[in-house]
Amino acid sequence: MPRLSEVIAALDALWPPERAEGWDAVGTVCGEPDAEVDRVLFAVDPVHEIVDEARELGAQLIVAHHPLYLRGTTTVAADTFKGRVVHTLIRHGIALHVAHTNADTADPGVSDALAGALDLRVTGPLVPDPTDPAGRRGLGRICELDRPETLAEFAARAAARLPATAQGVRLAGDPGATVRTVAVSGGSGDSLFDAVRAAGVDAFLTADLRHHPASEAVRHSPLGLVDAAHWATEWPWCEQAAAQLDALSDRHGWDLRVHVSKRVTDPWTTHHSSGAPN
Repeated sequence: MPRLSEVIAALDALWPPERAEGWDAVGTVCGEPDAEVDRVLFAVDPVHEIVDEARELGAQLIVAHHPLYLRGTTTVAADTFKGRVVHTLIRHGIALHVAHTNADTADPGVSDALAGALDLRVTGPLVPDPTDPAGRRGLGRICELDRPETLAEFAARAAARLPATAQGVRLAGDPGATVRTVAVSGGSGDSLFDAVRAAGVDAFLTADLRHHPASEAVRHSPLGLVDAAHWATEWPWCEQAAAQLDALSDRHGWDLRVHVSKRVTDPWTTHHSSGAPN
């Protein structure tokens, strides 16, 4: 049975912390380096529901995509939401490790998993990492479809392949437009519009698109937009990452039991419409 420090070293080799953005907070949040680990849970969000699931499974390690503390704090008091998470983790001997923007730009990374969930063929990164001589790392991915389909069909494909959320999948642009190439970016993607336009793709699948950037994008070009829930676009990475750790476990003879949480931790829980098209 490996020690936590050995498992963390393997995770850091997959997603080196030095490749995270300067504003990010990645790495190990809590956990005893010499503690033994035989069960690991992957999840998008390090929230109470996930900690409870880890307890039920008997997991000694949670690997989350989103940081628990993205900004500095002066307290981990148990009467605060995040403080209670920390107290519960430590009380039950559960470590927490975060791979965020270092997993976004990895090869394979978050957007590779998103492309894979939709059966898209990745041709390269949307925003290449200049430090990667192979040209495979970077933010987002440029992809091709096996066969052309309409923007409406592509949005339906995303809705069918990604985990269901209250938001569902929104579409902007001509529903009948032909889609052959797409850019995908797991998580918030409207900061990437310049790169998407430069790539010349037919559609862009991402999350958290804001009104003004989306409005400008569809009025200045025929680009189709497919906007899914943030959590849903990043959840496929959990399955991909779990498979990577499984392979490392086999290689090292660790016999880890690796799980992926299917609990929906997207913050939006219901959707109401007054008759607008869905």
